[in-house]
Amino acid sequence: MKAKFVLFFALMVSVGMLGACGHKKVAMTAASTVPAATGHAEIGTDRNGNTTIDLKVQHLAKPENLTPAASTYVVWIQPRGGAPQNQGALQVNSDLNGEYKGTAPYKNFDIFVTAENDAKTNTPSGQEVMRQHVER
Repeated sequence: MKAKFVLFFALMVSVGMLGACGHKKVAMTAASTVPAATGHAEIGTDRNGNTTIDLKVQHLAKPENLTPAASTYVVWIQPRGGAPQNQGALQVNSDLNGEYKGTAPYKNFDIFVTAENDAKTNTPSGQEVMRQHVER
């Protein structure tokens, strides 16, 4: 019984390590309007074949401090040849750091962040603060 448990544990660790190997980190390119901002997205694959996204930003000004001021940041996914899709708000804390985690069914897309007055907007209308192309 103990040998089966050890074998099972070793198998689970191996499977977990294989899943982690598929992650890649892509740097986000900040707009000139937020020159101190930096960020990256860790891109992976979930068990259903979807793309996982863990977007982390640092030194991103609060949206109300931009010119023009906004109320929130919105993360967008735009598949090749498709329209941008609102993925939700990117909250920036008092240390000017933020994180967004989500999934997308695409393997070839742009991810970008805009400053918006409405977190539920259907089309980006505010200033773009970060962008990167993703292919997996």
